[in-house]
Amino acid sequence: MNRTHRLAAAAIASVSLTAPALAHHGFDTEYDAKKRVSLSGVVTKIEWTNPHMHIYIDVADAAGKVTNWNMEMASPNTVQRQGWGRNTLLPGDKVVFDGYGGKVVESHGALSRIAKADVPDKPLFIQGGPEAAREGFPGQR
Repeated sequence: MNRTHRLAAAAIASVSLTAPALAHHGFDTEYDAKKRVSLSGVVTKIEWTNPHMHIYIDVADAAGKVTNWNMEMASPNTVQRQGWGRNTLLPGDKVVFDGYGGKVVESHGALSRIAKADVPDKPLFIQGGPEAAREGFPGQR
């Protein structure tokens, strides 16, 4: 292998290894800590995807207009360590949730807490712990 091929291989390897790190974001990149929300609605979809899960929730305002909120959570692995399974929350479940609105699109937010509406004092998920602090979620340890 000549010098040009070795340099090209090194460049490709370097880009391949650093791209995932550059693609990941912190809290302040997308979400606004001043846009705290506490809402209720109906789950429409749950995405068990890496690096973050997403829960989509239809929320009706006082006039009856429905907005579908896309709430980002931790990774599926982190959520499962909190006791979640694929049937813990399903489309059609009524929920109450807290989070932070998006900087650009308010309804694309970061979830900090969610519970079923019939047992609001028993959260299914609370954003916290070392991963939350590392990701910059406000008020986390």
